[in-house]
Amino acid sequence: MTHREAIFPANRHALYEAHGYSAAIKSGDLLFVSGQVGSREDGTPEPDFEAQVRRAFANLKATLAAAGCTLDDIVDVTTFHTDPENQLGAIMGVKQEMFSTRPYPNWTAIGVNWLAGFDFEIKVIARIPQTH
Repeated sequence: MTHREAIFPANRHALYEAHGYSAAIKSGDLLFVSGQVGSREDGTPEPDFEAQVRRAFANLKATLAAAGCTLDDIVDVTTFHTDPENQLGAIMGVKQEMFSTRPYPNWTAIGVNWLAGFDFEIKVIARIPQTH
């Protein structure tokens, strides 16, 4: 049986403890990252939508870094959107900045009607680089 190891970024432990989940789970050479939202330091949503998407990516990067990964190690992306038709332009602009090098990870976008006060969430699976 593969061992599971919880991964947490610096300065975000209280959020995960309060809701009873791990930021990410390392299992073998894979990292399964929980949905990351555009929360400010106090846990509240960033009110500007594009800034919220950027914060979600910043929180994602911090979680990946805690496991020794970067955006380049991502193989699978799932994003959740409260108003996909009107949000897609802003999301695509940020997404293209973050994933600017081919091959791009695969991506599934899902429209939802509730994200606990947030309007965007991103969860990923990454392959953890081998250290030599």
